[in-house]
Amino acid sequence: MRIFVTGASGWIGSAVVPELIGAGHQVLGLARSDASAAAVADMGAQVLRGDLNDTATLRAGALDSDGVIHLAFERGTQATQTDARAIETFATGLAGSGKPLVISGATMVTPGRPSTERDELIAAGPVAARITTMRAALAAADNGVRSCLVMLPRSVHGRGERHGFVPQLIAMARAKGVSGYIGDGTSRWPAVHVKDAATLYRLAVEQAPAGAVLNAVGDEGVPVREIAETIGRHLNLPARSLPAGEYEGIHVPLLTTDAPASSTITQDLLGWKPTHPGLIEDIEQGHYFI
Repeated sequence: MRIFVTGASGWIGSAVVPELIGAGHQVLGLARSDASAAAVADMGAQVLRGDLNDTATLRAGALDSDGVIHLAFERGTQATQTDARAIETFATGLAGSGKPLVISGATMVTPGRPSTERDELIAAGPVAARITTMRAALAAADNGVRSCLVMLPRSVHGRGERHGFVPQLIAMARAKGVSGYIGDGTSRWPAVHVKDAATLYRLAVEQAPAGAVLNAVGDEGVPVREIAETIGRHLNLPARSLPAGEYEGIHVPLLTTDAPASSTITQDLLGWKPTHPGLIEDIEQGHYFI
């Protein structure tokens, strides 16, 4: 297959592209800068210059391919609107083709138990607009598109990660002189190694049924306190509970929301089996501290 990948040079894309090529697929990677174009070409993919606001280019890339994996998500106040417009462009361009359209989402939070692939996508709260976009992507299945969602956990980790939540926690620990958590630290993070996530994206574009929701989860739930203690050991800093006021913005719900997630349905459906190190083992390898 020839697969059009947005975000091809990003953290997850840089794992997905080699995974696809290694499985015998051709890749057309979207690149908005010279540096991104060079990175995509170095991985052995063809380059299509453009960005998520260039709907004509997005449509051309989709029509020139056998399927789409959409990984890019721009930052800024208009990010959700830009993403929705890009997905609508893909869905409209691929209508009636039966081609796969793989969209990225985030694992849900289900109070009292791990979330699953069968939980309803409820458009509420601060991520309501993003959920609405994910639901629209799934609805493309009604128009002859083999659309599906890959739901990513809050930590997609691995060697080379520089901007995710684990590096942020390490930077905060260094700045504060303590590796902190909020409350008793029992809130749990779901996590997946980036290479395991890449394998799931490949399986999704190859064989996921239309309308499927897939959870890219390796670790169902790692307690925040265990993460903080592991970071503290490597930095030779104490790990202890800190007041919520010590943190800003997204880090408060990040550290206090219990958000375990299961991938049992995904594993049974596609035969996907995470094989790379879990989050704690990955942190213990030390590459985050270099």
